[in-house]
This record gives sequence, structure tokens and C-alpha cells, in this order.
Amino acid sequence: MKLDMIPTLFKDYPGYLLLGFFIVVVGAIGGAKLFDKAGRRWYAAFIPVYNIIEVLRMVGRPVSHIGFLLVPIYNVYFLFRLFIEIAQSFGKYSVIDYVLVCFFNAFYVLNLALAYNEEYMGPVYGRNLKNVQEREPALV
Repeated sequence: MKLDMIPTLFKDYPGYLLLGFFIVVVGAIGGAKLFDKAGRRWYAAFIPVYNIIEVLRMVGRPVSHIGFLLVPIYNVYFLFRLFIEIAQSFGKYSVIDYVLVCFFNAFYVLNLALAYNEEYMGPVYGRNLKNVQEREPALV
């Protein structure tokens, strides 16, 4: 695909541009509300790289793990793993939740952020999650 085809594509099919803009806005608003719910700075969702650092802190990973996103092929696995850890941080442990957070991330995050019954349970990285029922919501 040539780079000069992209403006032509958006000129011929403006719905794709509108759809992309809609998904970006939904993702940004959902991320801001999710950060606020987890006790993080809401505006971090709008700052590139800093939002990834805040997500790493939210799930309990060290900030140095941001380097994993620079490794080709492994970065896809790591991103999906990070999405799953976000779901686990809010008490979601079913396979359907993992699939939804990986493939419909913007809408899943918005749902987590706006649902009144969802609470941030705290970081999950490096924790034993076998006793899921014993976890208490984090005080934020």
C-alpha cells in the first residue's frame, strides 16, 4: 500500500476517517475515566508514553517494562498481556473478559470505567491470583 493512497482512501471513503476518530475519542475518554477510577491522574490518558507508564503502574509492573513494547513481535504479546492485567486489576478473570479486552479494548475500557459496580482491586503483576475471591477493593 503506497502512502499516497491514504489521503485518497479517506477522500473516497470518509466513513473510515469518522470511524477511526470515533474509536480514538471513545478510547481516550474511557482511558481518562479508568485512570480516575484507579486513583491515577485522569489527564495522563491524553499524554503519549506517560499513559503507558501509568498503565504499567496501575497493574503493578515496573516502568522499565515499557521497553518490551519496543521488541518486535514480542510487543504484541506484551500488549495483550497488559490488557489482560488491566481487566484482572478490576476483578475480571474469565476468558470472555480477556477476549473482549484484547479485541474491543476501547469499548471494554469505557465499560469498566463507567460501570458503577466495577472497582479497582489493585495491582496484579507478580501476585498469586488463585484466591480471587479473597481480594478486596483497593483504597484509592
